[in-house]
Amino acid sequence: QGFLCTVVSFLLAHHSTTMAPMKAMKAMKGSKAAVKSMPKSAIAAAIAEEHELKRGVCAKIIDSLAALAAAEVKKTGKFVIPGVAMLKTRVKPATKAGKREVFGKEVMVKAK
Repeated sequence: QGFLCTVVSFLLAHHSTTMAPMKAMKAMKGSKAAVKSMPKSAIAAAIAEEHELKRGVCAKIIDSLAALAAAEVKKTGKFVIPGVAMLKTRVKPATKAGKREVFGKEVMVKAK
């Protein structure tokens, strides 16, 4: 029963501080700040600091991971870094040539 009370109090505490998903999306749409991703050098520096390695060694590890991922995706069509990401190729059907109606006008479309 003590565990249940702890879980309930945890949920109540976090419920009041977190936004509903739709409100969070509207808040994100309102702020048009550019999102910048972490560069390779910063990732290498963070890993090097955490594991007491040199930054150059970590950069080489990231390069080898990228090369391995590219080779694996090319060979099997799928590469997974557990708990982080999954790269997966897909086959998109070809676009047929012909006439299409775009914004009320007929346009000739090339095959792709």
